Amino acid sequence: MKKIEAIIKPFKLDEVREALSEMGITGLTVAEVKGFGRQKGHTELYRGAEYVVDFLPKIKIEIVVAADRTDAAIEAIIKAARTGKIGDGKIFVMPVEQVVRIRTGETDEAAI
Repeated sequence: MKKIEAIIKPFKLDEVREALSEMGITGLTVAEVKGFGRQKGHTELYRGAEYVVDFLPKIKIEIVVAADRTDAAIEAIIKAARTGKIGDGKIFVMPVEQVVRIRTGETDEAAI
């Protein structure tokens, strides 16, 4: 099993969720996060004063999938989240040793 963490632009969340749902991935965790990479933030004007916004709002999606479905899930996220502009995000993939569903005690792929 693999854990996929994707950092995407907030307005792309619905498209990514729908793409994952279409391939049968029903469970995911979403968190609002802030960060920057090559975008390096931007300058905004508020009540006549300029200030720098270093951290930009992003969405972090976490899913756990069977190892043989990892590439398909990554492709679905890329296709749905890509705008072609800087700041589209990143995808991180990590191994998962064990999963346990608290309610039933099911483990590993049965618990996904």
